Amino acid sequence: MLHRQTWLDGAAASVSLLCLVHCLALPLLIAALPALSQMLAVPEEFHRGVALVALPASAVALLSGFRRHRSGRALALAIVGLGAIVWAAFWAESAAAELVGTVFGSVLVSAAHVVNWVLARDRARH
Repeated sequence: MLHRQTWLDGAAASVSLLCLVHCLALPLLIAALPALSQMLAVPEEFHRGVALVALPASAVALLSGFRRHRSGRALALAIVGLGAIVWAAFWAESAAAELVGTVFGSVLVSAAHVVNWVLARDRARH
Protein backbone atom coordinates (compact mmCIF):
# COMPACT_ATOMS: atom_id res chain seq x y z
CA MET A 1 0.00 0.00 0.00
CA LEU A 2 2.89 2.38 0.76
CA HIS A 3 4.29 1.71 -2.73
CA ARG A 4 0.97 2.83 -4.25
CA GLN A 5 0.99 5.96 -2.09
CA THR A 6 4.58 6.73 -3.07
CA TRP A 7 3.69 6.29 -6.74
CA LEU A 8 0.58 8.49 -6.48
CA ASP A 9 2.39 11.30 -4.67
CA GLY A 10 5.37 11.04 -7.01
CA ALA A 11 3.16 11.20 -10.08
CA ALA A 12 1.13 14.11 -8.73
CA ALA A 13 4.25 16.04 -7.66
CA SER A 14 5.79 15.42 -11.07
CA VAL A 15 2.72 16.79 -12.84
CA SER A 16 2.81 19.86 -10.59
CA LEU A 17 6.49 20.39 -11.37
CA LEU A 18 5.86 19.95 -15.10
CA CYS A 19 3.17 22.60 -14.83
CA LEU A 20 5.65 24.88 -13.08
CA VAL A 21 8.27 24.31 -15.80
CA HIS A 22 5.66 24.98 -18.47
CA CYS A 23 4.54 28.19 -16.79
CA LEU A 24 8.08 29.49 -16.37
CA ALA A 25 9.73 28.22 -19.54
CA LEU A 26 7.08 28.91 -22.16
CA PRO A 27 6.88 32.69 -21.57
CA LEU A 28 10.67 32.91 -21.58
CA LEU A 29 10.87 30.91 -24.79
CA ILE A 30 8.20 33.02 -26.43
CA ALA A 31 9.90 36.24 -25.33
CA ALA A 32 13.29 35.02 -26.57
CA LEU A 33 12.01 33.71 -29.88
CA PRO A 34 9.32 36.06 -31.20
CA ALA A 35 9.24 34.27 -34.53
CA LEU A 36 7.91 31.14 -32.81
CA SER A 37 5.33 32.87 -30.62
CA GLN A 38 2.46 32.14 -32.98
CA MET A 39 3.37 28.47 -33.31
CA LEU A 40 3.83 27.98 -29.55
CA ALA A 41 0.76 29.85 -28.38
CA VAL A 42 -1.13 27.74 -25.87
CA PRO A 43 -4.90 28.10 -25.96
CA GLU A 44 -6.62 29.31 -22.80
CA GLU A 45 -8.51 26.01 -22.60
CA PHE A 46 -5.21 24.17 -22.04
CA HIS A 47 -4.70 25.75 -18.63
CA ARG A 48 -8.29 25.10 -17.65
CA GLY A 49 -7.98 21.47 -18.73
CA VAL A 50 -4.77 21.00 -16.74
CA ALA A 51 -6.42 22.53 -13.66
CA LEU A 52 -9.37 20.18 -14.02
CA VAL A 53 -7.01 17.18 -14.29
CA ALA A 54 -4.90 18.34 -11.34
CA LEU A 55 -7.88 18.48 -8.98
CA PRO A 56 -8.90 14.82 -9.02
CA ALA A 57 -5.33 13.53 -9.46
CA SER A 58 -4.14 15.40 -6.39
CA ALA A 59 -7.28 14.55 -4.44
CA VAL A 60 -6.79 10.81 -4.97
CA ALA A 61 -3.15 10.88 -3.90
CA LEU A 62 -3.65 13.21 -0.95
CA LEU A 63 -6.75 11.54 0.43
CA SER A 64 -5.08 8.15 0.15
CA GLY A 65 -2.17 9.44 2.21
CA PHE A 66 -4.49 11.18 4.67
CA ARG A 67 -6.23 7.90 5.40
CA ARG A 68 -2.85 6.50 6.36
CA HIS A 69 -1.31 9.34 8.40
CA ARG A 70 -4.37 11.41 9.49
CA SER A 71 -2.50 14.71 9.29
CA GLY A 72 -4.15 17.69 7.64
CA ARG A 73 -0.90 19.48 6.78
CA ALA A 74 -0.65 18.16 3.22
CA LEU A 75 -4.36 18.72 2.61
CA ALA A 76 -4.12 22.34 3.78
CA LEU A 77 -1.20 23.05 1.44
CA ALA A 78 -2.99 21.35 -1.44
CA ILE A 79 -6.27 23.19 -0.91
CA VAL A 80 -4.52 26.57 -1.06
CA GLY A 81 -2.36 25.47 -4.02
CA LEU A 82 -5.19 23.97 -6.03
CA GLY A 83 -7.32 27.01 -5.25
CA ALA A 84 -4.60 29.25 -6.68
CA ILE A 85 -4.30 27.08 -9.80
CA VAL A 86 -8.05 27.07 -10.39
CA TRP A 87 -8.28 30.82 -9.77
CA ALA A 88 -5.43 31.44 -12.22
CA ALA A 89 -6.96 29.21 -14.90
CA PHE A 90 -10.51 30.53 -14.67
CA TRP A 91 -10.53 34.02 -13.14
CA ALA A 92 -7.13 35.71 -13.48
CA GLU A 93 -7.57 38.95 -15.39
CA SER A 94 -4.07 39.20 -16.85
CA ALA A 95 -1.34 36.91 -18.11
CA ALA A 96 0.90 38.05 -15.25
CA ALA A 97 -1.73 37.23 -12.63
CA GLU A 98 -2.31 33.85 -14.25
CA LEU A 99 1.41 33.11 -14.21
CA VAL A 100 1.85 34.13 -10.56
CA GLY A 101 -1.23 32.18 -9.43
CA THR A 102 -0.22 29.08 -11.35
CA VAL A 103 3.39 29.12 -10.18
CA PHE A 104 2.38 29.77 -6.56
CA GLY A 105 -0.25 27.02 -6.71
CA SER A 106 2.06 24.52 -8.41
CA VAL A 107 4.76 25.03 -5.79
CA LEU A 108 2.25 24.50 -2.98
CA VAL A 109 0.71 21.41 -4.58
CA SER A 110 4.17 19.92 -5.16
CA ALA A 111 5.06 20.64 -1.53
CA ALA A 112 1.79 19.07 -0.41
CA HIS A 113 2.61 15.84 -2.22
CA VAL A 114 6.11 15.74 -0.74
CA VAL A 115 4.67 16.31 2.76
CA ASN A 116 2.05 13.64 2.10
CA TRP A 117 4.70 11.18 0.98
CA VAL A 118 6.93 11.87 4.02
CA LEU A 119 4.02 11.53 6.45
CA ALA A 120 2.81 8.29 4.86
CA ARG A 121 6.35 6.88 4.85
CA ASP A 122 6.91 7.83 8.50
CA ARG A 123 3.57 6.33 9.49
CA ALA A 124 4.43 3.05 7.72
CA ARG A 125 7.71 2.84 9.65
CA HIS A 126 6.01 3.05 13.05
